[in-house]
Amino acid sequence: MTKAAAPSRMVIGITGATGIVFGIRALQVLRQLGVETHLVVSRAGEMTRAYETEMSREALHALADVSYPVNDVGAAIASGSFRTMGMLIAPCSVRTLAEIASGVTTTVLTRAADVVLKERRRLVLMVREAPLHAGHIKNMLAVTEMGGIIHPPMPAFYTNPTSIADIVDHCLGRALDCFGLDMPDMLRWGEAAVAEEQTFPI
Repeated sequence: MTKAAAPSRMVIGITGATGIVFGIRALQVLRQLGVETHLVVSRAGEMTRAYETEMSREALHALADVSYPVNDVGAAIASGSFRTMGMLIAPCSVRTLAEIASGVTTTVLTRAADVVLKERRRLVLMVREAPLHAGHIKNMLAVTEMGGIIHPPMPAFYTNPTSIADIVDHCLGRALDCFGLDMPDMLRWGEAAVAEEQTFPI
């Protein structure tokens, strides 16, 4: 008997760290790729949305196929029997990182991440914090040892970005690589002449 393929379905978490644009763009791109999205936004994430965008709460949640209140303990994504390809938290705050690292979850957002880990699915955290103290780094190590991927949004300048959107898309594209998904029109090293004959001042 062959094992059924994982459904084309992903959980998206948005927390209160700066950089909500990564979560918004993830929802847009995943819809374009035909991936069903299940969204949960923390209370602080909703605050960041108001600070960093002109998007309403309703408009943000409408980008997902399904969205859940952050305290909905009965949400489908809180159960391991609800199959997904994994979870992307974009952006991921250090508080969320700490809850996942400890296994002591207080919301459906961190519970969903815990479920992804226990079911041996892909968990990718776009952690946004700098500088980092030892506690943050230990939590990153703990999540990594449990099978998660720490994937801070690191811009690549060999693509010669000309806008913030270019930088966001490349950072997100690299995170989506972890799920085997291709960001449309993403420039990659060695696949385009993006770095040929470049010279830099010394």
